[in-house]
Amino acid sequence: MSPVSVDVAEQKRLNDSREAEVPWKKWGPYLSERQWGTVREDYSKDGDAWRYFTHDHSRSRAYRWGEDGLGGLCDDQQRLCFALALWNERDAILKERLFGLTNSEGNHGEDVKEYYFYVDSTPTHSYMKYLYKYPQREYPYLDLVETNRRRSREELEYELLDTGAFDDDRYFDVFVEYAKAGPEDILVRISVHNRGTEAARLRVLPTLWFRNTWSWGEDDRKPSLREAGPGTIRATHHELGDYWLYCEGASELLFTENESNAQRLWNQPNASPYVKDAFHSFVISGQREAVNPTRTGTKAAAHYVCDVPGGGSASIRLRLTAAELDHAFDGYENTFNDRIADANAFYERVAPSSLSEDECRVYRQALAGMLWSKQYYYFDLELWLREHRSHPLLEVAQPGVRNTEWFHMLNADVISMPDKWEYPWYAAWDLAFHTISLALVDPDFAKEQLLLMLRSLYVHPSGQMPAYEWNFSDVNPPVHAAATVWLYKYEEALGRADPRFLERSFQGLMLNFNWWVNRKDPSGHNVFAGGFLGLDNIGVFDRSAQLPTGGFLEQADGTAWMALFCQSMLEMAVILSDYDPIYEEVAFKFVQHFMWIAYAMDRRGEHPDQMWDEEDGFFYDLLRLPDGQTMRLKVRSMVGLLPLCASKVFEAEYVTRHPKLVALIAQFRKRYPELLAHVAPTDAGFIGHKDRRLLSILNKRKLERVLGYLLDENEFLGPHGIRSLSRYHLDHPYVLNVGGMDFKVQYLPAESNTGMFGGNSNWRGPVWMPVNLLIIRALMNLYDFFGDEFKVQCPTGSGQYMTLFEVAQVIVHRLTGTFLRDADGRRPVYGGTARFQDDPHWRDLILFYEYFHGDNGAGLGASHQTGWTGLVAPLLDLFARLDARTVLETDRWRILAGVVGQQVGGQQSGDK
Repeated sequence: MSPVSVDVAEQKRLNDSREAEVPWKKWGPYLSERQWGTVREDYSKDGDAWRYFTHDHSRSRAYRWGEDGLGGLCDDQQRLCFALALWNERDAILKERLFGLTNSEGNHGEDVKEYYFYVDSTPTHSYMKYLYKYPQREYPYLDLVETNRRRSREELEYELLDTGAFDDDRYFDVFVEYAKAGPEDILVRISVHNRGTEAARLRVLPTLWFRNTWSWGEDDRKPSLREAGPGTIRATHHELGDYWLYCEGASELLFTENESNAQRLWNQPNASPYVKDAFHSFVISGQREAVNPTRTGTKAAAHYVCDVPGGGSASIRLRLTAAELDHAFDGYENTFNDRIADANAFYERVAPSSLSEDECRVYRQALAGMLWSKQYYYFDLELWLREHRSHPLLEVAQPGVRNTEWFHMLNADVISMPDKWEYPWYAAWDLAFHTISLALVDPDFAKEQLLLMLRSLYVHPSGQMPAYEWNFSDVNPPVHAAATVWLYKYEEALGRADPRFLERSFQGLMLNFNWWVNRKDPSGHNVFAGGFLGLDNIGVFDRSAQLPTGGFLEQADGTAWMALFCQSMLEMAVILSDYDPIYEEVAFKFVQHFMWIAYAMDRRGEHPDQMWDEEDGFFYDLLRLPDGQTMRLKVRSMVGLLPLCASKVFEAEYVTRHPKLVALIAQFRKRYPELLAHVAPTDAGFIGHKDRRLLSILNKRKLERVLGYLLDENEFLGPHGIRSLSRYHLDHPYVLNVGGMDFKVQYLPAESNTGMFGGNSNWRGPVWMPVNLLIIRALMNLYDFFGDEFKVQCPTGSGQYMTLFEVAQVIVHRLTGTFLRDADGRRPVYGGTARFQDDPHWRDLILFYEYFHGDNGAGLGASHQTGWTGLVAPLLDLFARLDARTVLETDRWRILAGVVGQQVGGQQSGDK
């Protein structure tokens, strides 16, 4: 996690972006990978976004709210866009965007059916590299849809490699690289490699177009593209100004309008003969009349015909710039070489020097995926609801219209996305995890992302954070505060403490905390029933729906999340009290609240309505029935492990610096001795190693019992991390009978076999990176407190005793090993897929899946969910820098930040 010295060119660009407002980030990979099938584009009567705007429509229908493309980029308001279009002379359609299955077509929900890779990127996008693998055979659209539709949820997904599309290496590797000569001067290099043995032809159409902002009645000012000389396209926009796209060696330039083909879509006359899908008609059907002969429009492409010999390659050079140039390609290769060297220098400074070559490869591609997954996200709910005639203040809402209570929202920002094809919309809790990885390379952007969700145009007036566009009112786990503390302490270690960021965050998070207390603690007893809370299929019931039993759930995870929220707010308040003493009393509010939450989960004595089960030594959700009776839902799952994550250590200096807070806590201890005696972190009291203090739901005895399950390889500890459901439930499923119907939870190491949440969500066994990170964080905090004296068996029953630091190392090693080559040279993430394991053109390309097989580590779910799976980068970093003595005796944050104490130009130098 080391910062980068200012003598590194990319760091200078970052500094210039922050301090001098040089717009190095104005252009970036801010296009979506999929705009069709999204809520924003859904104007149906039944709210079925997938069916209303299909992949088949996407080439012909103008988008209302955003744009998608293949390996593309755009400006930070997505006014002018650039991306690839390809044709292998066999497909029925022009390849302009990624194809995948809709939610109803896939046997495990929606799924992209393409192979593409985010190979490299710097944080200012001064250099980026993308790879798309395009079959030379006809792309099997129909086969993928029909075969997957026939398969049951018990079967594997049918993938593109399974169709034989890549047999005999008959495919193209299409690389797209971008290198910035200046903030608004972008060189583009497209390299086509024929991996087969026979010559093959590929049509390449680098495409420039304007997002359609003129067809919706808001702004009729229409931008324009026109031919400005041989191989040159001039773009003119009333806000953006003029740009030129220089296309070296293009056989011809094509122009049309980015407007819907109403004739094809709805059998209605077109307003203009030149429509969005004109290039498809021109290239595939040979309809020259489809493109504008005057060479003007709002969508343009350079047409290249590449005849590539077997095993050979072809290269295309372009340049997009805000300056008219006489010699556009002078110095072109030198600029590319310089930007690649800059990227290498940047990552050599960022990555720990002790990482192996393969670890560096995974580390860099994880961060590249994070940086490529930025997207301009535009959604004006006020306008959208009016267009749907469902604005709650103006008219009677139509049935089936989503998000009517969020009419205040106006989102128009570049946001880190979970997966720009499968989840091309932000999710508040995903985003909090994203910032942990993004901070390694761009702390400023990470902070901006956290603050974004707290802005008045995002957060609800009630204080609720938006979840995601399918249902902004759904409830995401409150991890924003923990991420805020992490970012603050990371920057503080760099010598860039930002109390203003902390205070701005704290004020917004106070509103959010109050929303949780007022809305999600129905009984007022400090137990929480959040609903969804991110853990989709982990429980007996769909926790976002009305329970079949009636009554409601009191959730162990929801309550633990709130305990973690309290701890994070407490830490923020303590830090801020150094600047303003009034925060000491605010800090005490969160001490109290944490204590009451911890006590509510396990009150003194045996009670049937508490979450801790003394007999089992585990936490469970509590089902409260309409007649007042309660029962524990005895599923050993991540729900019961999350209370472990609410463990926070405070250094001794906090006590000496804040006497008023200490006095308030002493008064609380005197008033509630029975409470503190029950939830105190150790039987001996509050003082730990080096006089540290600990707030934890688990005292030492409970900790030992929960760790017994966590570290048992027949329960949670898998070969590639902590499973989301205990493997015990493979042979011992939990079954609850309600009204003659059985509700069963059984360990499933791979894909879901239930339609809950659309069938593409699965917490019943696989390994998920974000909650593993929280467990590792908790173990490190607990080690800070207990030190080397406290040891547990790892694995359980092995007779091998380890400190909690060593336990954390074991889990990190298993997690990161998912992506690294093992002793046989195979990457567990790719399971039994031979091409990914053995082929030199595939084996070093890493996909960062949504979750991982609980028994063998194979990647599952969304294939580009670098968003939170990108956490593999900070995990690789973690133990490359830390050792046990560092943790116990020194400032861990300075070591994590790679700081050795020398200031360089206001930025700390790294450990190189």
